[in-house]
Amino acid sequence: MTTPVSAPEALAPGTLRVTPVGGLGEVGRNMTVFEFDGKLLIVDCGVLFPEEHQPGVDLILPDFEAIRGRLDDIVGVVLTHGHEDHIGAVPYLLKRKGDIPLIGSQLTLALVEAKLKEHRIKPYTLTVKEGQREQVGPFDLEFVAVNHSIPDALAVGIRTPAGLVLATGDFKMDQLPLDGRLTDLRAFARLGEEGVDLFLVDSTNADVPGFTPLERAIGPVLDQVIGKAPRRVIVASFSSHVHRVQQVIDAAAAHGRRVAFLGRSMVRNMTIAEQLGYLHVPDGVLIDYKKAKDLPDDRIVYMSTGSQGEPMAVLSRMANLDHAIEPGEGDTVILASSLIPGNENAVYRVIDGLTKLGANVVHKANAKVHVSGHAAAGELLYCYNILKPKNVLPVHGEYRHLMANAKLAQDSGIPAENTILAENGTVIDLKDGVARVVGQLDLGFVYVDGSSVGEITDADLKDRRILGEEGFISVIVVVDAATGRIVTGPEIHARGVAEDDAVFDSVKPKIAQALTDAAQSGVRDQHALQQVVRRTIGRWVNQSLRRRPMIVPMVIEA
Repeated sequence: MTTPVSAPEALAPGTLRVTPVGGLGEVGRNMTVFEFDGKLLIVDCGVLFPEEHQPGVDLILPDFEAIRGRLDDIVGVVLTHGHEDHIGAVPYLLKRKGDIPLIGSQLTLALVEAKLKEHRIKPYTLTVKEGQREQVGPFDLEFVAVNHSIPDALAVGIRTPAGLVLATGDFKMDQLPLDGRLTDLRAFARLGEEGVDLFLVDSTNADVPGFTPLERAIGPVLDQVIGKAPRRVIVASFSSHVHRVQQVIDAAAAHGRRVAFLGRSMVRNMTIAEQLGYLHVPDGVLIDYKKAKDLPDDRIVYMSTGSQGEPMAVLSRMANLDHAIEPGEGDTVILASSLIPGNENAVYRVIDGLTKLGANVVHKANAKVHVSGHAAAGELLYCYNILKPKNVLPVHGEYRHLMANAKLAQDSGIPAENTILAENGTVIDLKDGVARVVGQLDLGFVYVDGSSVGEITDADLKDRRILGEEGFISVIVVVDAATGRIVTGPEIHARGVAEDDAVFDSVKPKIAQALTDAAQSGVRDQHALQQVVRRTIGRWVNQSLRRRPMIVPMVIEA
């Protein structure tokens, strides 16, 4: 689905404008902008992790073009929870304007502040908790407890004279959560009685029937796997999945093993979680990983990052024998996380690498070592029936997830015309219970590549893919500036092409002839001559070698 770009009409008085900037048609980059009475409220500001067709990219940010020039109008950024796909882009927003207030729960803000400290930014924050209401500019905010795969997640109700909006953030309805903190369906019902005019709802598991299994169902499986493991155990998970880490710690302690955290983000996040009381560690269980090597192999569990096959994360480096800990025969590796769409090949490469080293790899395909943090179809139907919203905007998911969520809304009795299938940049106006699409912004990907932000383009990534897949050919020719006659060359060098450079001997006369013909036609422009060279060798390589490499012609005037 691609909506034609169209400028939205002027915002009418008393109307709330809602613009998803990221998180629609993708799993990540979650960010939505709300505008009322000249002021902006942002809900979430996350990153998307690159896929294989985006080589060299570190992170992908939401396109802030939608709010460029409006930074002074932002009254706050509500962060629903502490996962990277909801908080990861906050440093890049605050680099543009450092005093934008951040609003969130205790753990969420602690994780954000630790991230911002690395960027040397000290933010303005407002800590909130479930049941709390805050007036932020023209927005009356109410925070509702929701259950997710990280503690302290919040949904947010946004009241303006235009109506009541409820944004769930990421959530599920685990009825026996490890921390006892349920998704507050009583608050949902109360808001439903008041009348929800627009419901922004998590779509990630909308195409999964039934109910998401309980997090605590993983505990016995981890206990069994760790209890039977003959040597070292290495568990990989998201570095913010406090509940999962808690269950690993509990299983390790039950079997007399100690736990060492691996990976900078894992150490940072779990230290914060323990200090704030979200992670409970028995005395004497944690050990620094440098000291852990002195323990017997059957007395240690390493808790690491890298469950998505990220090249520089701990688990990938272990699989490549590029880490101090080298997995081997008899070791057990547990991948206790989901597969983010697009990461499958990278994860299976890591699994294969670890298996070749002799490790027993346990993952969600062969054991119940992961449950999702997102509501499945049955849970979403419950929400629709409790809330009975006037309008629904499925968010947080790829297009098939959004479509499945819209179908659930319609199955529950919400009219199809009140179910908005949007994409990033779709502009929606809400007033008097009516939500309608009024425009489509042209938003793209903003790539973080090393120290550069937004400088890498899709064209650059295409060049990188060509270099990686097809190789590189340079052609150097020196011509007489006055006559255009060839003085030296053409000299051809190739990289990433299987054939020897001698294979190009047959094309050199063709290049020379093409340049001679161009000179006789009066062509003297250096760029035009380079294009002649590019076309000539490009045609020949395509026909003779069946390749389309990057060709860099250099025509030097003498």
